[in-house]
Amino acid sequence: MGQMKETPQKAITIDPEEVAKFTAMAEDWWNPKGKFRPLHKFNPTRLTYIRNHLCSHFGKNPEDERPLEGIRLLDIGCGGGLLSEPMARLGASVTGADASPANIKTAHIHAQSQGLNIEYRAITAEELVTEGQQFDAILNMEVVEHVADVQAFIGACGQLLAPSGMMFLATLNRTLKAFGLAVVGAEYILGWLPRGTHDWHKFVTPRELEDALNQAGLALTSSTGVSFNPLRDRWSLSGDLDVNYMGIAQHKSTTTN
Repeated sequence: MGQMKETPQKAITIDPEEVAKFTAMAEDWWNPKGKFRPLHKFNPTRLTYIRNHLCSHFGKNPEDERPLEGIRLLDIGCGGGLLSEPMARLGASVTGADASPANIKTAHIHAQSQGLNIEYRAITAEELVTEGQQFDAILNMEVVEHVADVQAFIGACGQLLAPSGMMFLATLNRTLKAFGLAVVGAEYILGWLPRGTHDWHKFVTPRELEDALNQAGLALTSSTGVSFNPLRDRWSLSGDLDVNYMGIAQHKSTTTN
């Protein structure tokens, strides 16, 4: 069964107000029609993206029942485990880390109910670094727009990434279009998310993300936009990075210009 560990210290990249917001919503993580409905809708697109790129990088067959067998994966800022669980089902050895003990408790209980062996920890990226941890893959999804220091956080994640590993990132671009759709539209008009979930000023542009990665010794090897089609009620990859976007980073020493 899944394991849950708690670590009392919290490092400097944690924003207490952001942690408090998601702690208050912790019990709703697995309600597909609740406060995290957008993430449930987003999951099929990002899961396919992650699985296919990991399989290509590590020479795995994405059509296998457990194609990620043998891959040690960290889901940083895992929340209630919406990504950790399918990664475990695909065969990865998963550690889910989150600064909110309430989120970790929710994730742990749900994983147990599904018979999944996931190690959940209330711990920060910096604390994992002090333990000397390293992972073949890191999921850094919808996290950087909630941390106190993007550069320090990316730097810690870079230290956690194994030399030949891949880090997946997803965040929101700081554009007027993103303010209109992701904040005003999603929170105030459509009510997809509780008001105040996002602070537009903390959104991260692709250039800012790439700069932070470069300073951490990482290279952004690919990026893609992710767009929502309201008529089909689903997400898909796109060339539009103005609102939601995803990318893949690797150590510079393993990439070629």
